[in-house]
Amino acid sequence: MPVLSLKLKPNAKPRVIHGHPWVFANEVESLLPAEHDGEAVECRDRTGRFLGTGIYNGKSQIVWRRLSRDRTALDVAYLRGALQRALARRSGPVPAGAAANGTPAVRRLVWSESDELPGVVVDQFGDALVVQVQTVAMDKCQGLLGDLLAELLGPAEIIFRNDAPIRRLEGLPLETHTRSGTAWAPRWVEIDGMEYWLDLAGGQKTGFYLDQRPQHPAVARYCAGRRVLDAFCNQGPFALHAARAGASKVLGLDSAEEAVAAARRNAERNRAAADFEVANVFDWFNAPERKTEPLWDVIILDPPPFAKSKSALEGALRGYKEINLRAMQRLAPGGVLATYSCSHHMQDADLRKVLAEAAADVRRRVTVLEWCHQPPDHPVLATMPESEYLRGYILRVE
Repeated sequence: MPVLSLKLKPNAKPRVIHGHPWVFANEVESLLPAEHDGEAVECRDRTGRFLGTGIYNGKSQIVWRRLSRDRTALDVAYLRGALQRALARRSGPVPAGAAANGTPAVRRLVWSESDELPGVVVDQFGDALVVQVQTVAMDKCQGLLGDLLAELLGPAEIIFRNDAPIRRLEGLPLETHTRSGTAWAPRWVEIDGMEYWLDLAGGQKTGFYLDQRPQHPAVARYCAGRRVLDAFCNQGPFALHAARAGASKVLGLDSAEEAVAAARRNAERNRAAADFEVANVFDWFNAPERKTEPLWDVIILDPPPFAKSKSALEGALRGYKEINLRAMQRLAPGGVLATYSCSHHMQDADLRKVLAEAAADVRRRVTVLEWCHQPPDHPVLATMPESEYLRGYILRVE
């Protein structure tokens, strides 16, 4: 059978020419018939030059996502090779359960296009794997993906979290299931010396935000004997590590009652001296009683993404400036501000500008102690800015 291909418009200037792995619907001369959604097809430029093999979906704005710069089939050999390469990038396969040092293996194993599996995310939590599948082609392959992951890692269970709203953009339904068909109950999972009560089948994302793991101990190094405020605390990892490091007081804030309940449960389990409150962080900083309270020595700002789309960036910049300004106002002289952004629409220059403007407005001298970034198990594809989303700074505010 002839190989299907997409052809770019003559007047289009798509990023795929320069290595980006996506092609948008408005960049091709014509779409393929709907029966080819989820298939591997070739892409060619206006001159007919071969650009690579990718997965196709005419229902999505992103109609083509590159698998390879070579001709390839989306079959068991490709999937096995992609998974093996992803594991090798993370120092090879660690059988589900204990890592080399005897602690449970917890890590991201697959990060979508960065690991040649567009729309697939795999996180490992000890003897369980959590898989998100967000493209039609990979959805058709998810049974095979489960079999290959079981073969390579031998987990007790694989949980498919196909409940992310982004699936609707691909025309996919939302659902959750396990490979075995048996429900996976919430349980305690050890991560970096702390135990967390994780609902891998129903919690946020895959159950825990693994991208911030290196930052928890990094910030804790500044917390001994200090008053620490953990804003947007979620399940409490920053607060718990601060308490374990010897902070004199730790307070975590989050607007979600379930997050605060989880943080309290985790603190009790780990015997961590930390308090948690349900609060809107913006309103909490602006409350009149803040002016009469003692200043904080360390403040952590790890908010959800304010800029979920490019059109929302302008408003997001105002939000980031406001929250960082309020935090700087509530820091004691010489205090530490650990501040993060998890939106790929907000570049490092944007965050740096926001912090500089906030520092100028509060008339504080602010210096950079550490620059922060997503960890190596969330690899950044150099030709795909969207794969880089987490950045931050640890600052001294004088």
